[in-house]
Amino acid sequence: MTYRICLLPGDGIGPEVITQAEKVLKALGLQFEFEVGDIGFGAYKKHGTPLPESTMESILKSDATLFGAVTTPPDIPGYFSPVVRMRQALDLYANIRPCRSFDHPASRPGIDLVVVRENTEDLYSGVERIEDDGNRAIGEMIITRRASERVSRKAFELARAEGRHKVTIVHKANVLRQTCGLFRRVALEVASDYPGITADEMLVDTCAMELVRAPGQFDVIVTTNLFGDILSDEASMLVGGLGVAYSGNIGVKAAVFEPVHGSAPTLAGKHTANPIATFLSAVMLLQYIGEAAVAGRLRQAVLDCIAQQAVTPDLGGTLTTEQVTDRVLSAFEIVPERK
Repeated sequence: MTYRICLLPGDGIGPEVITQAEKVLKALGLQFEFEVGDIGFGAYKKHGTPLPESTMESILKSDATLFGAVTTPPDIPGYFSPVVRMRQALDLYANIRPCRSFDHPASRPGIDLVVVRENTEDLYSGVERIEDDGNRAIGEMIITRRASERVSRKAFELARAEGRHKVTIVHKANVLRQTCGLFRRVALEVASDYPGITADEMLVDTCAMELVRAPGQFDVIVTTNLFGDILSDEASMLVGGLGVAYSGNIGVKAAVFEPVHGSAPTLAGKHTANPIATFLSAVMLLQYIGEAAVAGRLRQAVLDCIAQQAVTPDLGGTLTTEQVTDRVLSAFEIVPERK
């Protein structure tokens, strides 16, 4: 079987890490057909939009998409975040960010959690306006029953599929009584359909504190868009930082997998960008298309390199981006021989 994969390199270090991930995917023994799409600031300069329609079409006709990173300058009139627009336009309603301990000095032990983040609304709805002659800015926090229900169900289904036992519903309903209040009510309604899984709830500020104090208590966290964005970045710092943070944007008709780090333009071209988060995003992609065995082997190869500190400088190593790739491929080749 041939899998059609859309690659979105983007800006900054995005093309570098996607190039390395493509090299890894080609070496796995599977049949892939790759198509490259434009996205980000480079696409804007080329096409007049950071998210061309041709890119959207390529994502929709692919089995899965692997995305690098984009630069989103805040001061260009008419420019928009192509990532937020892509998630909304393709209805990639669930952002899934695993966070697991690694065998590395930068990682705290005993952490194995997943943040399931609503991915299409909340304060990222893009409904903003300026009033009072520029002295007041207003943004609308949009929470719907439909989006809250499906992301909550995704979290509980993930917990069931992975043999997890608890889902923590994170909100700020004590202050945001209507918006977060609706999310909380709907999530608790969904929880009643899963009697074998414990459901608890936590205020977002308490959750932020508890992630630092005792992260081992968490199993699955389900929350709104903005809170999930912040909490998942915080969680990544417990296990090594954004260089090892990976994610999947999951919808009904499409799925886009991406490292959590940004475009890091100051690192572009220096051969020090950490490709591990992109490799782990590729692991999620492989799981999504049904290649669980190959995904497991690739994940183990990446974990071996981390344990051996065959990593880039951000994790205390001395290897270049390309050297990490070579070490991962070498580790992947010997995995099947192990007893």
